[in-house]
Amino acid sequence: MAGHGADEHPHGADRLCEVGDRVYSRAVRRGRVPRRDAEPVPCLLELALLHPDPDDMDWLVPTSPQEVMTRLLRGMHDEVSASQRRVGSAVAAVEWYAGLGRQVRPAESGAEGPAIRVLDGLARIQAAMDEATQACTTEVLTVQPGGIRREAELSEGLHRALALRGRGVRMRDLYTHVARHGQGLLTYLELMGDAVEARTLDEVIDRLILFDRTVAFIPANSERTMALELRHPAIVEYLVTVFERLWRLAIPLTAPLPDTGIEGISHREQSIAALLAEGHQDAVIAERLGISVRTCRAHIARLSETLGAASRTQLGVRIAQAGLDGPPPSVASPSLSVPDQGSRTAR
Repeated sequence: MAGHGADEHPHGADRLCEVGDRVYSRAVRRGRVPRRDAEPVPCLLELALLHPDPDDMDWLVPTSPQEVMTRLLRGMHDEVSASQRRVGSAVAAVEWYAGLGRQVRPAESGAEGPAIRVLDGLARIQAAMDEATQACTTEVLTVQPGGIRREAELSEGLHRALALRGRGVRMRDLYTHVARHGQGLLTYLELMGDAVEARTLDEVIDRLILFDRTVAFIPANSERTMALELRHPAIVEYLVTVFERLWRLAIPLTAPLPDTGIEGISHREQSIAALLAEGHQDAVIAERLGISVRTCRAHIARLSETLGAASRTQLGVRIAQAGLDGPPPSVASPSLSVPDQGSRTAR
């Protein structure tokens, strides 16, 4: 892409460069174009006229001309008082897009936009999230994996959360139990008051954000530099159902974690024991519970000491004998006894 940087394309969607005009027109006629075709015209991706195909990242699909028209008209409305001279070019561009849109079959140009959109890059993800936040009127549901939330991350999104609270939007957040130990989260919840309700689980699904049960955002790669914006009603409803079921299983942040019923074994160690019994490696257990591998191994060492196990093999046997090979209880369980441990009995 040398020699074709964004500085050589200082324009908006209302006046495409000649090469951009050709590539976008071809994408509309054919339904998609190879990603390499857009390399000379990064403007098309920067202006969101093309975006990655969810089914094949080597291809780019066009934003429908009707959606582009809607954007242009909205922008024209906002700018007309400050920049009357742009009105003529914007209207001409709308006419051009309208003519081009007539070449597209109705099934390809839904007025509501694509049901699945790939957001490539943190700036694009944030812009889409900001747009959804501004349009939200009733409810936000989120799943936040990864353990303790960084204070910088919480502070960065605080202004959006306060804006939602100001509009009467209710928020429900799911975290892992580890997040309870982060002062940043406690401060954030104190600032938000009763606008936010938080619960925790031993482990949660990957990050999920739902606005008004109409649009959802999920990661599209492990680095979280890409995301999917989902507007298909069936997909969004499915994700809402997943959230609601996790929510019913979760424990309110204001309530203590249930006692394991075995002296010397914490709730987290019981979760680790259950995952060890399933055959998971230390790194996998740490990732699922939102803790570091080092912390995970320290808990395993304490678990071995409490259960009197001299090896991992013996630890597995002890876990089964103690009944720790199942998921932790949501409420205090009946008294349990640790085999062969004498005084180490349930309280």
